[in-house]
Amino acid sequence: MSDINELVGRYIDTWNEKDPAARRAAVEGLWTEDGTYVDPLADVAGHDGIDAVIGAVQGQFPDFVFRLGPTVDAHHNLARFTWELGPEGAEAIVIGFDVAVIAEDGRIQHVHGFLDKVPAV
Repeated sequence: MSDINELVGRYIDTWNEKDPAARRAAVEGLWTEDGTYVDPLADVAGHDGIDAVIGAVQGQFPDFVFRLGPTVDAHHNLARFTWELGPEGAEAIVIGFDVAVIAEDGRIQHVHGFLDKVPAV
């Protein structure tokens, strides 16, 4: 389980990485080449698509940080966890729930995301 906790921690760290080159390197190290990310607002594949989605979210919320929820639950090649997005030290304005599928090589192959709380438009 500690390997999964470390992997999910790196996943959250990647969403917080502001340096484009470091973020891209993190995506390539963390995800399989054919990895996918799907949530209600995005449906992308490959390192280019995943990196672009993370960059877009950072552009929309430049001063916010992602925080991992209290528990990572995992079995077989699946992990589920909650996360929050908001200003550092303040209440989250976005809360989500992700399910990650882990490939045999230990990298993320797919993430299925759900948005539980989003800001009112």
